[in-house]
Amino acid sequence: MTSDLVFLLGGGVLLLAVALPSLLTRAWLSAPVILILVGMLVGLLPFGSTFAFDPTDQRDTIEHVTEITVLVALMGVGLALDRPLSWRNRNSWRTWSATWRLLAIAMPLTIAGVFLLGWWGLGLGAAPALLLGAVLAPTDPVLAGDVQVGGPVITKREADGDESMAEQLHDDEISDDDEVRFALTSEAGLNDALAFPFVYAAIFLMTMGSAADWGLRWLAWELVGKIIIGVLVGVAVGWVLAYLAFRTRQQALRLAEQGESLLALAAMLLAYGVAEVAQGYGFLAVFVCAMTMRTRARRHEFHEHMHGVVERLERLLTLLVLLFVGIALTDGALESLDWRGVLVGVALVLVIRPLAGWVALRPGRWRMCDERLRPLARREQLITAFFGIRGVGTLFYIAYALSETTWTGERWLWATCVFTIVFSVVLHGVLVTPVMTKLERDRERLLRST
Repeated sequence: MTSDLVFLLGGGVLLLAVALPSLLTRAWLSAPVILILVGMLVGLLPFGSTFAFDPTDQRDTIEHVTEITVLVALMGVGLALDRPLSWRNRNSWRTWSATWRLLAIAMPLTIAGVFLLGWWGLGLGAAPALLLGAVLAPTDPVLAGDVQVGGPVITKREADGDESMAEQLHDDEISDDDEVRFALTSEAGLNDALAFPFVYAAIFLMTMGSAADWGLRWLAWELVGKIIIGVLVGVAVGWVLAYLAFRTRQQALRLAEQGESLLALAAMLLAYGVAEVAQGYGFLAVFVCAMTMRTRARRHEFHEHMHGVVERLERLLTLLVLLFVGIALTDGALESLDWRGVLVGVALVLVIRPLAGWVALRPGRWRMCDERLRPLARREQLITAFFGIRGVGTLFYIAYALSETTWTGERWLWATCVFTIVFSVVLHGVLVTPVMTKLERDRERLLRST
């Protein structure tokens, strides 16, 4: 393929990615579905083989591209959440009740469900079955834009000087009341990091044998220690950068007043780098860093500018990933797929995740302690449980795991993950607009009646 044709194709596809969000606002197809279809079309063209790749041979490239894509998405999600989370305020923790339930109950149940299906039902080895459960369990912060919060809600204030800044710094107003979108967004922001311990468990099971030989180390370090380090690093980096941006006495370092929104990318890389050097979970550090920065001057318009930069970069990276997924579909990515892989993907999307999410959200009539919020209604519980979209995070984790050791049936594992992602993207992409539109209309009707 000539360089001129590459520029032409790249420009056309990028234009499509830029225009799709506006064009598909009320359409029955989501942007990820269209981008995968475009990738398939490119793969079918005479020059499509130029872009073809073998995921088992180029897993390092896939790992790094998907890694940076997830990082950018996590930074954007952390900046987008309007609901405060104060480490010393029990009430604010309870307003995240749906999130904690999805993480503590739905995610382990999903991992266990896929593991049991693969190991007991399909005769896979214990390690590959656990790996499938771990990589397929996290919902995706990249492809779930249609069911997530839209971005920072900025309130323009008329107060003067220091009084205005103090009000912004200590504002704990809850501006979002869409529990479905908040639950799915916050879950996606956190469970991408929390899948790591279970991926490591599968790797240890494959390389070191019985859990009796490594279980205590895994529990103390992989499950607890690295999470604590990730949280502490995220808080520390976020606090320091927020102080520099909003509060430092050095005028030249007040990046918020200068509108230097590239600070978001600097914060992302710093949080991830420090956490990884400290042996913690970098994904978790990035999300916590973004939330910590958002806590400082939460209504400052600078957060909106930072989120805009991150959102544009995320859109570009998502475009690349989905295009190559589409091209891979035409280049034999599913050649190793059999009925077992199809069963795993369909069961996860239609049965295991919805049932796990329903169990997590349903027990008891759990209540919000904050009177400004209400518990999820039954239909909202079902929608939240169902729309657990799989995507780029799964590609990263499977590439990471396969690069750590040799697995039996690598191509089958790849094919199963790719099929599950495409099935999830298509099914959820077709249903998301009508379901969320009807939910919002019903909510508006309820509010008007009250």
